[in-house]
Amino acid sequence: MKNDLIQKVENALNHIRPYLEADGGDVKLLDITDEMIVQLELLGACGSCPMSMMTLKAGVEQTIKNEVPEIKGIRAI
Repeated sequence: MKNDLIQKVENALNHIRPYLEADGGDVKLLDITDEMIVQLELLGACGSCPMSMMTLKAGVEQTIKNEVPEIKGIRAI
């Protein structure tokens, strides 16, 4: 079951990755907790961008929740 969730989240991330990469950034899926929180690592420009938390919540989290409704939220590690 967890592998299915991971694949669904990766698919959702693949939809938003081109936008992140256009600005020199990316995200890496680290884990999905038992509480259904996706743990992500911010990479490249995303790690130092002052707008990254807004991008994470507005863009990445919304995309993941739309495609994988089981997910409750995301957390940057």
